[in-house]
Amino acid sequence: MPADPATETRSIFARHALLPDGWAENVRIDVGEDGTIAGVATGQSLRRSDAARIVLPAPGNLHSHSFQRAMAGMTERRAAGRDSFWTWRELMYRFLDVLTPDQLEAIAAFTFMEMLEAGYAAVGEFHYVHHQPGGTPYDALAETSERMMAAAGATGIGLTHLPVLYSYGGAGKQDLKGGQLRFGCDPERFEKLFEAARKTLERSLPADARIGIAPHSLRATEPEALKAIVAAHSAGPVHMHAAEQTLEIEEVEAWLGARPIDWIASNLPLDERWCLIHSTHMTEAETLTLAGSGAVAGLCPITESNLGDGIFNAEAYLDAGGQIGIGSDSNIRIALSEELRTLEYSQRLRDRARNVLAGDPKGPAEGATGQRLYLSALAGSARALDRKAGAIEAGRLADLVAIDGDAIALAALTPSQFIDGWVFAGDDRLVTDVWAAGRHCVENGQHKDHAAITARYRAAIESLVARI
Repeated sequence: MPADPATETRSIFARHALLPDGWAENVRIDVGEDGTIAGVATGQSLRRSDAARIVLPAPGNLHSHSFQRAMAGMTERRAAGRDSFWTWRELMYRFLDVLTPDQLEAIAAFTFMEMLEAGYAAVGEFHYVHHQPGGTPYDALAETSERMMAAAGATGIGLTHLPVLYSYGGAGKQDLKGGQLRFGCDPERFEKLFEAARKTLERSLPADARIGIAPHSLRATEPEALKAIVAAHSAGPVHMHAAEQTLEIEEVEAWLGARPIDWIASNLPLDERWCLIHSTHMTEAETLTLAGSGAVAGLCPITESNLGDGIFNAEAYLDAGGQIGIGSDSNIRIALSEELRTLEYSQRLRDRARNVLAGDPKGPAEGATGQRLYLSALAGSARALDRKAGAIEAGRLADLVAIDGDAIALAALTPSQFIDGWVFAGDDRLVTDVWAAGRHCVENGQHKDHAAITARYRAAIESLVARI
């Protein structure tokens, strides 16, 4: 395992900081060489430049397909007939016909940079573009996984890499076709790819990087192989799509005799290692089962809205003690505060009520809505990404985000309202600094290598568009 690079800032000062016991003033956060918080002190003297700084634990983005960032805006046009997730997917597959490893890396670096600038300190990359167009493996089986790791290394973001097992084109073991051929792995090939990716990650990235597995979905795997692959990986995160679309649920139920989440809960060791992405369409019983399992529901509200997936039953799930985390999925728009706002607003529109998800995650359903959402996403992302983060306290990773206390959106607010102001009245322009395991990646609102990463992305997009 390589040594972590020295952090740029050994002590971080804040006028206000959100600590485990609540808001504190005049705070100094000491960061160790290993990227963890060495100590926290209050009542400190501040430098003039820190007089307005508000520091929070930074969440991780638990679900990303980084390559899809390059498609943003390309699919917002309806063809003949009714548009849906399934027609969007066909466009995505055509896009895959021309993507090269160099382009994948450039797009991922830009995407990870945008995540950092939005306030995320880490990402779970749900990575399934494994092979060449047509399905032929690269000479280095984990070539594209290595490109994701290079992008993470270039940006400094904390990476939980999630190679995807994708063996079939649909429920009932349908053949792969078209763009799906780039994803295809049988269990044997997947294990070889995973091992190659693991070795590269341990060799090339800092010690906070992690690797897990991602059986894509029930429709892209089959029961016996799925059980075997999960049994073979007894440690590390397990992420899986579940119950995103009603058609998917109907097809799985017709094939396996159970709805996806019912089947997963009955046949797999669903526990705190698991993150079920979307889980949009759950019965009341499934909601209680998932909430009680310790698994995280990985919600992607902007993408789920963009694709017309449906509305997650967040109120019942959270009230039952369920864990959630936030991801940007298709990366149509990377905006941490907007993900949380979209989640709450979807509940309000469905229920025709306000502050549906308000309250204390450990107490009554009363209080600040934005802060409850933020704290819930912090805890869920740390669990789902196998990342010892999510709080400003000694021994945790220094995954931190600073927002501008002088921002006009916060002018009338007290500390208990700061996160509400960011989520509902502001946007990610309030973010001034981000540290990932102590690495000072964003300063004064911009990534330290913003210009170079953007230039490389622009060149990749120009060459890509010329081939579509």
